[in-house]
Amino acid sequence: MDKQKIHQQLNEVGRMLASELNPEGYWEGRLSSSALGVAVAVAALHFDDPQNNSDEIRKGIYWLQQNINNDGSYGDTPESPGNVSTSLLVYAALNLYSAKEIAVKVTQQKIAGYLNTLKIDVNSPQVAEFILAHYQKDYTFSVPILAMCGLCGVPGEDAFNHIPQLPFELSLLPRQFYRLLNLSVVSYAIPALVAVGIVVFKKKKSNLFWRLVRRFSIKKAMNILHRMLPESGGFLEAIPLTAFVALSLINSGFADTEVVKKGIQFLKRTQREDGGWPIDVDLSTWVTSLSVKAFRANLSGFMTTDQEDDIADHFKLIQNDRVHPFNGTGPGGWGWTSFSGSVPDGDDTPGVILALLNLEPERQVKKEILDGARWLKSLQNSDGGFPTFSRGWGKLPFDQSCADLTGHCLLAVSAVLETYREEIRNKDVRALKAIFERALKYLENKQSENGSWLPLWFGNQLTGDHSNPVYGTAKVVTYLKDALTHSWLSESNKNKLTRLIAKGQAFLISAQNADGSWGGRKNIPGTIEETSLAVSALVSNENTAVCKKGHRWLETYIQKNGFKPAPIGLYFASLWYDEKLYPVTSYLEALCRTDELFAGESVKN
Repeated sequence: MDKQKIHQQLNEVGRMLASELNPEGYWEGRLSSSALGVAVAVAALHFDDPQNNSDEIRKGIYWLQQNINNDGSYGDTPESPGNVSTSLLVYAALNLYSAKEIAVKVTQQKIAGYLNTLKIDVNSPQVAEFILAHYQKDYTFSVPILAMCGLCGVPGEDAFNHIPQLPFELSLLPRQFYRLLNLSVVSYAIPALVAVGIVVFKKKKSNLFWRLVRRFSIKKAMNILHRMLPESGGFLEAIPLTAFVALSLINSGFADTEVVKKGIQFLKRTQREDGGWPIDVDLSTWVTSLSVKAFRANLSGFMTTDQEDDIADHFKLIQNDRVHPFNGTGPGGWGWTSFSGSVPDGDDTPGVILALLNLEPERQVKKEILDGARWLKSLQNSDGGFPTFSRGWGKLPFDQSCADLTGHCLLAVSAVLETYREEIRNKDVRALKAIFERALKYLENKQSENGSWLPLWFGNQLTGDHSNPVYGTAKVVTYLKDALTHSWLSESNKNKLTRLIAKGQAFLISAQNADGSWGGRKNIPGTIEETSLAVSALVSNENTAVCKKGHRWLETYIQKNGFKPAPIGLYFASLWYDEKLYPVTSYLEALCRTDELFAGESVKN
């Protein structure tokens, strides 16, 4: 690796990222458009008012026609291979217009051809059989998909006879009991549980007892939806979730409710100029914390004092200050965006804590940081790991503890101790140390024999099981490496961290492709994101040759393709997405860490 070239690239990428900071003090980023989001939004707008919403519907259908894959399928992003769920939802949405418009019918027939190659007849119960088999016991996504298909006339009049009933009546119980129930949806999908559950109840025959119970439950369940409704009208600021809720309630006789009216306005407001929709409005909090952390100690070389103040003020402004109506957690956490539908979570909160610490000491954010650390304490599961939204839920994968979030929280807690342990009460020091110890034990238990960890909200479309051990391992190893620099640690904990790091790094070295890149696993095509994260995890005097190959691949790839984002993100159960700033922030971090290795200390630009 050439020291001068690394430093030059750092300056170029750092200036580029700094230029993306907006005047309000945050990075907005840009999520990929989503065929699934477009399909569900078009259907919701149709059921609401096809004439009044005709412009948005027309633009959405045109986007779908322009973004079909060559084989007649749709993936979650325009860069994704096709999948049945997205293709089926697009087919269903187009079914609302295919009888009147020949061009729409042609597109729909292409989709039917793709599904036929998989032996799925859109006019038969095979539709439900395939979707339910694919998602198995998790109804978070399968039942909304099938409900929308049924409402759009796919496969036919008896569609709802093949759709499981979501137990929306259970939402009436106190929130603290949710985690004890055998709910078939994840914690963040309660709006779908209620709205889709009601429309399935309305359309499907059931025995007299359950009809009485559910009829009695509807009004109270609707009240719960209204309490969870954010000011923006978008549940989780997510286009698919909000659209599923709206189209279900419209077809249940609740078109005039505030939930539907604000939801429809949210959908109309978030459509892009080209007719597409992303899966979510943005991940601004997440990409802002990633950006601040990527600069490492170089931040002041690219940001003015006023800009750093603006970033800190923005984080302070959007910290949750109440019991959140969506997941019932207390004040102190941060969600992924500044919009009102955001929910505090176990990845954005440690991300903001670490970003604020990178802005210290001038910004006077000690209170916010300590409140965030206390929030993390209340989220930690009994197994020592950290979930995303709700403590104690564990039946379905997206509610369970996971390694990458746990590593992130471990580092945040350790950094708080490193910075403030002489200034806070002994009781709080003991509590934070206990969080760290339990999180470390969890990571010891979850590291695979080959040294890898699996992430939760990230994957790789090209691996056989869509998992991404390279991403998960690189993130956890990097978190642990940073924690290992903290002086408060006991020798015992330092030894544990060292062992985990060494084993994780050995896995990453074994997973490097022959061309120097990293994909989700060995021999999976490399991406900027995965290669940069692996370099950040490995950079050291012992791994110079490995990292040099990685940097060489990155330089060549970026020269040829620019900062092309890869769809490695997972959202709303299992939707792929890419984010414009992921390759930029991950590459900048790799450059900064490599530059530090050369300098022996962080270099100020």
